[in-house]
Amino acid sequence: MLKPSIPKGTRDFTPEEVSKRNYIFNTIKETFSLYGFQPIETPSFENSDTLMGKYGEEGDRLIFKILNSGDYLSKVDDALYSEKNSTKMTAKISEKALRYDLTVPFARYVVQHQNEITFPFKRYQIQPVWRADRPQKGRFREFYQCDADVVGSKSLWQEVEFVQLYDAVYTKLRLKGVTIKINNRKVLSGIAETIGAEDKLIDFTVALDKLDKIGEEGVKKEMREKGISEEALDKLQPLFSFSGNNDENLKSLSEMLSESETGMQGVEELQFITKNIETLGLKSASLQIDVTLARGLNYYTGAILEVAAPKEVKMGSIGGGGRYDDLTGIFGLKDMSGMGISFGLDRTYLVLEELNLFPEAISENSRALFLNFGEKEALYAMKTISKLRGANVKAELYPDSAKMGKQMGYADKRNIPFTILAGEKEMEAEAFTLKNMKTGEQTMMNYSELESFLAE
Repeated sequence: MLKPSIPKGTRDFTPEEVSKRNYIFNTIKETFSLYGFQPIETPSFENSDTLMGKYGEEGDRLIFKILNSGDYLSKVDDALYSEKNSTKMTAKISEKALRYDLTVPFARYVVQHQNEITFPFKRYQIQPVWRADRPQKGRFREFYQCDADVVGSKSLWQEVEFVQLYDAVYTKLRLKGVTIKINNRKVLSGIAETIGAEDKLIDFTVALDKLDKIGEEGVKKEMREKGISEEALDKLQPLFSFSGNNDENLKSLSEMLSESETGMQGVEELQFITKNIETLGLKSASLQIDVTLARGLNYYTGAILEVAAPKEVKMGSIGGGGRYDDLTGIFGLKDMSGMGISFGLDRTYLVLEELNLFPEAISENSRALFLNFGEKEALYAMKTISKLRGANVKAELYPDSAKMGKQMGYADKRNIPFTILAGEKEMEAEAFTLKNMKTGEQTMMNYSELESFLAE
């Protein structure tokens, strides 16, 4: 007999895990809503031509293709079949694919619904995505993304608001000491221009992004290998000693980039965001300029954000995002500037777990289990359970009139805090005996006392 299993890179979630994940989802959702974002959903799969070619060669390889239904080989002629070239054949046998992220489907949605949308359009989306990646610790083939974007506005107040939004969510999750790192694509372009390496912008920034992993010498070595000159590296030297507060870093950047118009534009944008956040204040996070931050360079054109977990937890980024100037251009709608961020659900979960920050009462468990002593007693219990549920109290009946020990054991294993005994004595008195499963203490009470006790 075949042993049941699930595909590699996927997971089952226990009731406790789902409750904890829902706690994070609900916190994020409530905050998105509070900030004026509206929910949308897009299909799990898209037409292949919507997705293919949008994520680079590496991304294209990681897209899960869906075989056409019916006789999918009927459109493949013998010559193509005998070539055994899967890339050429895929187009004939697969027209749909599972979505790889929420950003490209969102761009498609905006273009398709542009006449119904009121711009600027603030949307949030919390749905699963799929990637045919090699599974490893913390990397899965099916996972959720939690995204919020604003399209149709170039205003830097959006950046300010997204920093506040990150702060609000992590404060509600009681995760203090989070660092929101910020940089600007224009600053990076300005630095590349100043050192005479505009043509090597991507090589330069990819190396710079590794500073905290491989150190100054490692970064310089990688840059030399990419053909960046010693003279350029000398001009870059001040960048390696950037430390101090945001004002000091902005002053150093202004001096370094005074000859670059693009670079100075980036500095001014950073000044606007940091100054206003300083005035408005953050609840528990801190905003820090990080000139080595270079994520998502292929599409970010302005601010770049990344959220780092508190220092005591060894964890990569738990969120990130940035400003893009042409998200919808890939589908023919030009000059639609936007700003978006994403929350890393799985990493946030691991951080909350490690720091023991999930509330104790998070379980979506029943508050009370009514024991079953037979048909009459069960009916008496069910009438009460209906009233309790009407009062929004989670309660249930043990379905069989089994031995008392078995029923109590069930409540214990399910972590149900109270059991309720309603036998002949209680029915005559129109009362109930409530037992605290932790202390063993028993109390007899009438219905209204029971309801107010369990509703606490």
